[in-house]
Amino acid sequence: MNEKPAFWFPVKAYGWGWGPPVRWQGWVVLGLYFVLIGAGIHAFAPQGDVVALIVSILAATVALVAIVVAKGERPVGWRWGKRR
Repeated sequence: MNEKPAFWFPVKAYGWGWGPPVRWQGWVVLGLYFVLIGAGIHAFAPQGDVVALIVSILAATVALVAIVVAKGERPVGWRWGKRR
């Protein structure tokens, strides 16, 4: 019985933070993030509206981090890999 964990984003083995998604929902969220970044670049870069581009990227990033915090494994500190 090899069940996937309930969280979408596991903590990294080394360092602090989260690694790549382990469930399809996490991959959808990550893909949507990149689509939003691309849409912001497409919408604001041709007009040269740098402030709007930065705001759109920050909004997408804040949303991504909020989802990862809500649906990810809780990091409990700096990790040095698996210890025996």
